[in-house]
Amino acid sequence: MLLESAVRCRLTGEPLAWITGMVSFCGVNVRVDPCVYVPRWLSEPLARRAVDRLPEQGTAIDVCTGSGAIARVLREHRPRARVVASDVDARAVACAAANGVEVYGGDLFAPLPGELAGAVDVVVGVVPYVPTPELSLLQRDTFTFETPLSYDGGPDGTGILRRVIRDSPGYLRPGAALLLEVGGDQAGLLTDELVRHGFSDLIILTDEDGDARGLEATFGHATAAA
Repeated sequence: MLLESAVRCRLTGEPLAWITGMVSFCGVNVRVDPCVYVPRWLSEPLARRAVDRLPEQGTAIDVCTGSGAIARVLREHRPRARVVASDVDARAVACAAANGVEVYGGDLFAPLPGELAGAVDVVVGVVPYVPTPELSLLQRDTFTFETPLSYDGGPDGTGILRRVIRDSPGYLRPGAALLLEVGGDQAGLLTDELVRHGFSDLIILTDEDGDARGLEATFGHATAAA
């Protein structure tokens, strides 16, 4: 009966991770509660690069953490580092906490402890970046189960990305890394914004097809990037 129920749920388009309660992300089992954004495999290279840039005893912030998948991977690979996360959705905060993440409820950096200012080695995030006019192009059953809150990035998709770029310098130490998932031509749209806020060494992270999937930038001048 349990199997039949699970199959029926899956046939409606309900995410498999919600049915099983778990997903494998970068080889780490991550709990995913119903109504919480399901981490995608396309975000795995961003998470791995964040691991590369995080010192063994460094500090990282994962904004819009969702289930806490990226934060969980960082903790797995850098157990002596401090990894904190934030999310505006209370259900996501509860799920990330259940995954062992030090997580705070609120908008981006607003709820984070004050002692993190100027002391962070990595800021990483899969923030909403789908342009509002393109939300209708997503998989048909996406919003049957998920909220646009997890996807809607404003008119050109860069609204929240720009906020992270603007606010992260208050937390990053010189030589620290900013890593964000992007789509389409957004990396190019954000170049001037990154330079204006003190970032250099912009790297566009691409997938196997050469499509841009993320950006990496260094705050100030790199000192000991991995």
